Amino acid sequence: MELTVTSNAGDRSVEVSEQVFARDFNEDLVHQVVVAHLAGARAGTRAQKSRSQVRGGGAKPWRQKGTGRARAGTIRSPLWRSGGKTFAAVPQDYSQKVNKKMRRAAMRSIVSELVRQERLLVVDELLLEAPKTKLLVARLAELGVSNALLLSEQYDEKLHLASRNIPNVEAREVGKVDPVSLVAHDKVVLTEAALKKLEEMLA
Repeated sequence: MELTVTSNAGDRSVEVSEQVFARDFNEDLVHQVVVAHLAGARAGTRAQKSRSQVRGGGAKPWRQKGTGRARAGTIRSPLWRSGGKTFAAVPQDYSQKVNKKMRRAAMRSIVSELVRQERLLVVDELLLEAPKTKLLVARLAELGVSNALLLSEQYDEKLHLASRNIPNVEAREVGKVDPVSLVAHDKVVLTEAALKKLEEMLA
């Protein structure tokens, strides 16, 4: 199949693999991979102390009988102020296992759907003279996009710095693209070199 490459010299076509860019959309698989990616991004670092972890409380505060007060064995009981938590939260790992074949299949399904919905825009290059936001804004205006994921073949510092202050615009190298970023933006703008690298990654 062919995709259109937008350039200042005029539009032209580039041949790409149907095995990558013309797959059926597997909604269940894409959902599973997206959920797994978001779950893996959770820190899970919440923690509280139980009665055994709170400092102090080694001595019995008063004798068992004869004081008229309720029995107490430690001042770090969950019933006491500054005591331990009854069901203390512990750090958790929320990551879900996803096979490499499943992830690649989901990515192929996503990019194929982007092509069908005309949300995948291929350009000849995304070079900026300087890391200036206004230069990138002008470039995006030429392409007619405002909410976009910009993919380059390699890390482009100028492109990265210029995109940081633009809402709903994110710049990445294609090797670090993930399914969540692909579905989160209205348009995916990538260079022709990045397109070839993406095809190799997902083949």
